[in-house]
Amino acid sequence: MPQHLPMRLIKHPVLCNYYVTYRCNATCDFCDIWEKPSPYITLADAEQNFKDLKALGVKVIDFTGGEPLLHRQIPELLALAKSMGFITTVTTNCLLYPKYAEKLKGLIDMLHFSLDSPDREEHNLSRGVNCYDFLLQSIDIAKSLGERPDILFTVSDANMHQIQTVWEKICMPNNLVLIINPIFSYNQINDRQGITKKNLQTLQFWAKQKNVYLNEAFLALRQDGGNRIAQPICKAGSSTIVISPHNELVLPCYHLGLEKFPIQNKLKTLWKSEKVQQLIQQEGRYPACEGCVINCYMQPSFAVNINKYWFIALPSTLKYNLMKGTYKQLFYTNDK
Repeated sequence: MPQHLPMRLIKHPVLCNYYVTYRCNATCDFCDIWEKPSPYITLADAEQNFKDLKALGVKVIDFTGGEPLLHRQIPELLALAKSMGFITTVTTNCLLYPKYAEKLKGLIDMLHFSLDSPDREEHNLSRGVNCYDFLLQSIDIAKSLGERPDILFTVSDANMHQIQTVWEKICMPNNLVLIINPIFSYNQINDRQGITKKNLQTLQFWAKQKNVYLNEAFLALRQDGGNRIAQPICKAGSSTIVISPHNELVLPCYHLGLEKFPIQNKLKTLWKSEKVQQLIQQEGRYPACEGCVINCYMQPSFAVNINKYWFIALPSTLKYNLMKGTYKQLFYTNDK
């Protein structure tokens, strides 16, 4: 099978990474977002943007940050998105989840609790704040409310050996999905950490286990050396819409962030403008895109273009959506 076939399956964006704030109540050593000054998005701007996202064909909104639960109107934002038919996803460090759990009930399709280590001291050290006990408390609260959060475990060579403990001690007893998130580098973050080819094989084993989600196309792309600017796999610009807390459209992706355009209640018009489309046409071709393996942009990229990664990703994607019950929403289309 050829590595890259020039066949576009979905021609519209499918995901919005909506940064509700860059502020965070943790100081994780693998992230630099919390270092940025930031406002909070407004409900009025979000409502107009949701309408335009719907018109552009977006199906999933990832409410992200920073720590998204710092936004005091996050329940209202989620409720509005759900009322418009979006699949919603939130990842939290759990410091605030016990406080807001009741208000968030039923509003998040994919709720992720971040865990860096099954060891309390290691996890808290990584986060720069004591949040391990809040995570365990959040699991109990979520289950009591009928919610089923996922455990998001970012893995590198350094903590590869801890996957089994997280799976056996936390996920399986609580019937939770373990999302294994291979570590990636950006802006000098995590530049000393990685995953060896031997450990990529270890991850292939875990991808097939019960209650585990790991997109095997992530592993295949790493084995191939990542995105190649001469023949890019990345479709971040066209598959994903990134909105900043300043109500800006960020292109070609958050991590590269070369251009920022004020939205001014005209997201759909802005997205279709000549200048934005010219930037999108360069997706995956910028010098910094060489070797990129950033998961949050490769996931939608695999979904919109038929190539070998689409076929590799399909079983993992189906498995996760079956476990979460979101498959009906995922495959329903309102394309015109």
